[in-house]
Amino acid sequence: MCGITGIFDTRGRRDIDRRVLSRMNESQHHRGPDEGGLHVEPGVGLGHRRLSIIDLSTGQQPLYNEDQSICVVFNGEIYNYQELIPELQALGHVFHTRSDTEVIVHAWEAWGEDCVHRFRGMFAFALWDRNRETLFLARDRLAVKPLFYALLADGSFLFGSELKSLLAHGGLARDIDPLAVEEYFALGYVAEPRTIFRQARKLPPAHMLSVRRGQPLAEPKAYWDVRFSLDQPVDVEDACAQLNDRLRESIRLRMISEVPLGAFLSGGVDSSAVVAVMAGLSAEPVNTCSIAFDDPAFNEAAFAQQVADRYRTNHHCEMVASDDFDLIDTLARLYDEPYADSSAIPTYRVCQLARKHVTVALSGDGGDETFGGYRRYRMHLMEERLRAALPHGVRRRIFGLLGRVYPKADWAPRMFRAKTTFEGMARTSVEAYFHSVSILRGPMRTQLFSAAFRRELAGYSAEEVFRSHAGKAGTDDPLALIQYLDLKTYLVGDINTKVDRASMAHSLEVREPLMDHELVEWMATQSSSLKVRGQEGKFLLKKALEPSLPQDILYRPKMGFAVPLARWFRGPLRERVRDAVLGSRLAETGWFNQDYLRHLVDAHQSGVRDYSSPLWTVLMFEAFLRNVLDAPVSDSALVTGMQAPA
Repeated sequence: MCGITGIFDTRGRRDIDRRVLSRMNESQHHRGPDEGGLHVEPGVGLGHRRLSIIDLSTGQQPLYNEDQSICVVFNGEIYNYQELIPELQALGHVFHTRSDTEVIVHAWEAWGEDCVHRFRGMFAFALWDRNRETLFLARDRLAVKPLFYALLADGSFLFGSELKSLLAHGGLARDIDPLAVEEYFALGYVAEPRTIFRQARKLPPAHMLSVRRGQPLAEPKAYWDVRFSLDQPVDVEDACAQLNDRLRESIRLRMISEVPLGAFLSGGVDSSAVVAVMAGLSAEPVNTCSIAFDDPAFNEAAFAQQVADRYRTNHHCEMVASDDFDLIDTLARLYDEPYADSSAIPTYRVCQLARKHVTVALSGDGGDETFGGYRRYRMHLMEERLRAALPHGVRRRIFGLLGRVYPKADWAPRMFRAKTTFEGMARTSVEAYFHSVSILRGPMRTQLFSAAFRRELAGYSAEEVFRSHAGKAGTDDPLALIQYLDLKTYLVGDINTKVDRASMAHSLEVREPLMDHELVEWMATQSSSLKVRGQEGKFLLKKALEPSLPQDILYRPKMGFAVPLARWFRGPLRERVRDAVLGSRLAETGWFNQDYLRHLVDAHQSGVRDYSSPLWTVLMFEAFLRNVLDAPVSDSALVTGMQAPA
């Protein structure tokens, strides 16, 4: 697990300023504290920070092929590298290390761009081929690992594992993209491929990008997508057996390590499943880590302990205070963009705990998307049955009116919030799902933004992100469609972003067996009735795990990894949220309706409404402005990174 960065002159062979490249590289020191390396030649500079996991003695980067005409910097793990090495050796390639990184350079020599199809893992890498004068970038299928890039006005192409490495260059314009702001306040993150800055982009999941000297920058090209065919006829018993085999294979591959390894254990189904399988594959007790909350409403520690006792793990648990809100500015600096998932706080803490005991941790992330676990899936399917009973035109007229006039009931369980249900019933399936997952829904964003900012949006809505992906889903199955949308949006922009930044802040590698692309592909062939059955989500996963985990782990209500925002904003953070939301930094942007901001604060703090999620979203945007947008660039903001030939 590492950090990568680089500069490429798309127009010629200007010398790379080694000081600037080094500064970009060192901005990501936390991602790889063990070693750092640079490769510099005319027109090209690559940087790497290493967290040593595999081949500790000879796996340094940048890493080269036999004649050093090909150079790679790589972040991630190729889990099937041991299978690929003999295949590449049979083609005549000579290996000088035992690392998965060297597989990439020889696979490029053997198969060119098609090499990405052969890799099973989480990865973001940049490869320089001097003979072809090509810089090749690729990102893994489910975007576990990040990759940012930007083309500057002078022809400099920058890339990095985090936006901070591009900012450290000094030449990236900090102009905010208003469309990214709209996406952030709808979703709580800026969706791929956009970033908060106009000039920078994220390489989308399962995409590659070839940058060739002397040619215009091409668009990224997709090399994979998941297809929900739902066409594999199999009974529950056979499906359980196949799933257990696939889980064991995925987890076995992710247990390859030369450093201490363990797992997160929350006490939920997904992390418990991973630990149960790990225990069966390991001769030694599994290291497990969890955090407990002093607020019983958020505390799952007893369930984690139950699994730890069953499998005799080497379990570590630490208590986190329910008023653990001191990380606001730290998180803003860590994520580089506005990011509003408040579970980033406990995620940061569990990564901090895990790093005291292990260097690699397996997680249960991706289980809800892969197996159909979110409660919102069951609600959506119920609404879909109602939507199917009436034509859309009729629904829009009747339920649109009811949604406008019915009072809002934030205090009630969602199934009893008639206003929300009416609003969803008036929409198409994709519109309704977007509406249900939005933090600030359309009417709220209209009130939040100033008239001047709405003009900058020119009618753009973040709903377009969902519509665009839905057009490529290739399915009209109600569950499969929203699973596809989550795999393209929430999993990538929220879950994977949260875990990558929180883990890398502590130089911890997190591996994701439930996001193995072969497992995801196989589950996409299974009937939706094996994922959600009645009111039970993750039906197949739970059935497969019944011999391995207790019923009260498998079938208890889902808690989630939450923090008590509503109480914070009425109590210990009362003045801080008021000062930030109504303060000068947001006001001076001219983007927000100050009266509506005041309404959000006053209504929440008086107890009239629960605006905790919208307020957290605004609070984290203000923290981004102060900690990232306003932060100085080291040395000089005029540095370009290029030196013109004498």
